[in-house]
Amino acid sequence: MRVLTVRQPWAWAIVHGGKDVENRSRSLGPYRGPVAIHVSLRPMPAGDPSWSRVASHGMDTDRVDGDALHLGHIIGVVDLVDVHLADDCLAQLGVYQGHEDDPDMDCCSEWADYEHDRDVHHLVLTNARALDEPVPWKGGLGLRKTDLDIIGEHLVAPWGHGPGSCTPYGCEPGCEFEPVARLLATS
Repeated sequence: MRVLTVRQPWAWAIVHGGKDVENRSRSLGPYRGPVAIHVSLRPMPAGDPSWSRVASHGMDTDRVDGDALHLGHIIGVVDLVDVHLADDCLAQLGVYQGHEDDPDMDCCSEWADYEHDRDVHHLVLTNARALDEPVPWKGGLGLRKTDLDIIGEHLVAPWGHGPGSCTPYGCEPGCEFEPVARLLATS
């Protein structure tokens, strides 16, 4: 599984608010599959327009404090299903350079950015699942590999004893992992 660090309030919007596109300056490679959403230690500054935009999708920004932001924690998992350039997205709609200023036009999503940087990549996300308990995690840049995985409805991490040491006959499937958090559907 991979992990992606996202600043608040965007991390909340991805996991709880229906944000189905993350805008990035790079494509982050060919990986497609589950991605853990990690909250950056530094949220967007107070007064940034992103807070009011996310508030319109259900985040109670009046009652948000440091603990509620879950800074430095994984708060959910999504599936990364596609990555494309904003330019490609606009071309599919028949919109070309100089004609993208229609405020009612949505690219592949209302969350997709195309107005300021035509070289932005849209990371298309589906199947958001929140964690029942946020998991402390060290952040970083890009889409990073982790030893986390999903088994059933749980986010799991490897257990230190290794395969084959459960019984003289081996381990049950999944025995080498321990649950870290439970995944909860957010749609």
